[in-house]
Amino acid sequence: MSAVGGPQVRITDGALADAASALVEKLVGDGAASKLSAGDPTLWGPEAEPEASKRLSWVSLHESSRPLVDELAALRRGLHDEGVDRVVLAGMGGSSLAPEVICATRSGGSVGGDHPLVVLDTTDPGQVSDALAGDLSRTVLVVSSKSGGTVETDSQRRIFSQVFEANGIDAATRMVVVTDPGTTLADLAREEGYRSLVEADPGVGGRYSALTAFGLVPSALAGVDIGELLDEAAQAAPELARDASDNPAIVLAAAMAAAHSAGAEKVVLADTGSGLVGFGNWAEQLIAESTGKQGTGLLPVVVEGLPQSSPGSAPGFADHGSDATAVAIGPEDPGAQIAVSGSLGGQFLLWEHAVALAGRLLGINPFDQPDVESAKQATRDLLASASDGGGSTGSGDDTPVLTDGPVEVRTAGDGSWLGTPSTLAEAIQALVDRTPERGYLAIQAYLDRLDDASFETLRPELAKATGLQTTFGWGPRFLHSTGQYHKGGHQNGAFLQVTGSVADDLAIPGQPFSFGTLEHAQAIGDAGVLAAPKNGGTARPVLRLHLADRAAGLVALANAVREVSR
Repeated sequence: MSAVGGPQVRITDGALADAASALVEKLVGDGAASKLSAGDPTLWGPEAEPEASKRLSWVSLHESSRPLVDELAALRRGLHDEGVDRVVLAGMGGSSLAPEVICATRSGGSVGGDHPLVVLDTTDPGQVSDALAGDLSRTVLVVSSKSGGTVETDSQRRIFSQVFEANGIDAATRMVVVTDPGTTLADLAREEGYRSLVEADPGVGGRYSALTAFGLVPSALAGVDIGELLDEAAQAAPELARDASDNPAIVLAAAMAAAHSAGAEKVVLADTGSGLVGFGNWAEQLIAESTGKQGTGLLPVVVEGLPQSSPGSAPGFADHGSDATAVAIGPEDPGAQIAVSGSLGGQFLLWEHAVALAGRLLGINPFDQPDVESAKQATRDLLASASDGGGSTGSGDDTPVLTDGPVEVRTAGDGSWLGTPSTLAEAIQALVDRTPERGYLAIQAYLDRLDDASFETLRPELAKATGLQTTFGWGPRFLHSTGQYHKGGHQNGAFLQVTGSVADDLAIPGQPFSFGTLEHAQAIGDAGVLAAPKNGGTARPVLRLHLADRAAGLVALANAVREVSR
């Protein structure tokens, strides 16, 4: 049985429990859990072994990250002695998702609670401007990038450095860098004399890095007791290493894999009162990037939280259908087939173990991300073309198919599937009609995820109207998360991309492009990659909607969605 307070997994659906039992026995018989905890890179086959051998240090982070506790406490004291207590994190994907969950959870869900953290994981000029508008005299910037060359993070570092200096602040004293050893960012931190350089464990991939310096540095500077977080993981670790049928990681991995074998390729995640704020967004990257490749995988669908008084209220959860598995994060819910609970540190480790073991059962390498680079390269190509005199980052004829009020409608690639709609509602209906049976809709909003947060209401509205599993992602953030699944997983998605006008753009110091140009290039680049046929298959339908006015555009979109059906 699980230790008191440790992670708990219960399969509440009898048929799924029966189907999972054989896979539980297989994992137990293979000694997979103990081998994983020992860092055995052979678990995923010879092709995956070279990558796995470099990516398994996360299994012991509850021990190896201990020295950071005192080191970061001293760094925080030094900053506070100088009156610096506002923490801004410039990071993407694995560099931002975990610390955001950690700080929000330890603050009881309050953005401005005991452990405030400003997460800057965007290229939207409005959101960047808002981060710059805070009290710079009290601000430290954590620049977090595993590769050291993340374009979003580098752009944020550049503009903060410029604005610090313009306000009479020595930028180097306000920069804390987290990166792998040997990166250009590490070299820059040393050359510029930045406040602190914390080199992370290179044997951990980004999506498994919650308990490395990437998760712990910004969290500790925001005042979180990271020692307690590591204690929670340490309590869970022995349980997850047991080759036993009640090991929660084995149970969760077997349930997800058994459901997938039966056609449930989607995992619907809903918080049912876990107290872990935004945990689904962290799990989304872990699941999508780890499993979404080689034309297979598990697509995470993060839905709205389910209050105990309104079970199954999020569209796509209780009405999930045969192509999805409903997972409650927290107390059991009547609509759920699996319930997962436990402390934050324990859940981080549980899901990492479970997803790695699910990768073994699915026959994929859970540590690579072969399709992430394509959108990045498309962005670089568009920016280079514009810088070389090619003008706009758009490609080809970017004339709207139609303009309906504040919304301009476009497609990507061969948009012949769209036909000749006369209204926005007809265009969205055409996208829905194009979605394959048992497919999914992905809403991708290249907007300000704070000021434009109301756009998230489009997910439940479209899911309710169509009955299709529907995801929502903020761009470019999702490119470092579900973007891998979109291009490498099951090719049955349809994509609704939303961009918005920029009232006040921001130049990026030392670069020939602005934040607005970069954001636009990221949107157009990814749309182009999605719309291109993959491996000789059919092209994925991409509907691009540009809002001349963001507020009015949301109203128009909401009204159009209400006219859509499946």
